[in-house]
Amino acid sequence: MAFLFPLTDVIVVTVLFAFRRTAMYGFLLNGLIVIYGSIFMAHFSIAQLSGKSLPIEGWVLKSTLPDIAILWGDFFIGKALYDLHLKG
Repeated sequence: MAFLFPLTDVIVVTVLFAFRRTAMYGFLLNGLIVIYGSIFMAHFSIAQLSGKSLPIEGWVLKSTLPDIAILWGDFFIGKALYDLHLKG
């Protein structure tokens, strides 16, 4: 999954956003990738850090929270592209 979702996001979603007719499908696929990616990365972080006693900054820096933030940034860029296609 860690290879398939980014590859789909880079290739398929980019091609879907390139055309006005398929921008809606690109937005939907981008949203699904963001939701599933956030859930999978949060689960991975919780599973890896659950037994360790780390300070709060250790939990933030050693988790996938920064990666999830980048993923949501990708979603908002896709939202802006979709709005550009919608309003023309």
